[in-house]
Amino acid sequence: MAKRDYYEVLGLQKGASQEEIKKAYRSLAKKYHPDVNKEPGAEEKFKEINEAYDTLSDEQKKARYDQFGFDDPTQGFGGGGSGFGGFGGASGFGGFDDIINQFFGGGARRSGGNSPRQGNDIEKQMSISFEDAVYGCKKKIRLTVDEECIHCGGTGADSKNDIRTCTKCNGRGRVIMRQQTIFGYTNVETNCPDCGGKGKIITKKCSECGGKGRVRKTKDVEVSIPAGMQNGMTLRMEGYGEAGLNGGPNGDLYITFNVGEHPNFKRDGLDIILAIPLSYTQAALGDTIEVPTIDGNVSLKIPAGTQPGTKLRMRGRGTKNPKGGVQRGDQIVICNVVVPTNLTQEEKELITKLGQCENKEKKSPWEKFKNLFK
Repeated sequence: MAKRDYYEVLGLQKGASQEEIKKAYRSLAKKYHPDVNKEPGAEEKFKEINEAYDTLSDEQKKARYDQFGFDDPTQGFGGGGSGFGGFGGASGFGGFDDIINQFFGGGARRSGGNSPRQGNDIEKQMSISFEDAVYGCKKKIRLTVDEECIHCGGTGADSKNDIRTCTKCNGRGRVIMRQQTIFGYTNVETNCPDCGGKGKIITKKCSECGGKGRVRKTKDVEVSIPAGMQNGMTLRMEGYGEAGLNGGPNGDLYITFNVGEHPNFKRDGLDIILAIPLSYTQAALGDTIEVPTIDGNVSLKIPAGTQPGTKLRMRGRGTKNPKGGVQRGDQIVICNVVVPTNLTQEEKELITKLGQCENKEKKSPWEKFKNLFK
């Protein structure tokens, strides 16, 4: 079968720019790579695309192809583009993801294994009482973490004399390796296989940590819980997580709090909600009463004519903001008017007289309500 023109294979016009060639190849390689396309003929199509790109992406090869076509006296195009002879399927050049990553930036340099790395964070749960959350307190939490080995200082070697610089990478931890891809041979930077990317080789491991540079320890940590902590909030304690690597900082400790309930007080953000009972006469005539707060009993004036469910605000009697600041929340007092039961004869007579007075002077609330439906 006659070979197709390389520009035609990539769907381009002769004289296309390198950017256009690269863009066309990118689209076709994604479409026909055997790892992605299982249709019959996809592999052959992929080989054809690779061959075309191998020539047109090289300025010298492209110039000769533009001048001589497949009759270039210096190159044998009949056997396929250079660098792809003996192509037997995509498996010889890595998976689809590897190819795309190498082509479009996946081969970017990465930090070596000897670079400082922060330790892992730790997440914990802690249950505290309503009072501890409102007032703040100090509590201890037990942690089991990796800490830097004291004996070796985190090096993993039994002594300083047991550490030598890796001769393969000269202490860099990274080496350049030549690797074959669908685009030919390319240089790829990777971790040094001799030292594992550390740049150092340990000749005698630390007797305490076995060369790990870290040891597992259980310890008690004191936690300062700020006043005003709410249920579900998380406190971050910097540096109390797992030990870092290669001199990197420790991770952090995150504690999420489960706050217990109070039999009377309820929380709404920084505000505290408290429902109080009022007698019929207190609600009707008004009163001054002592109301419980988190600061102790505080006087509160009940206005005359207070209706059931009325909310009275006590400024600054709520909780502090655990994130800081001087402003506190409020205490919201819900007035529940208690209807008397088991009345004495005297109470019944007095309430009856009150009802008679209401009927003489004005319509009762019930009468007003009924009139709405007339």
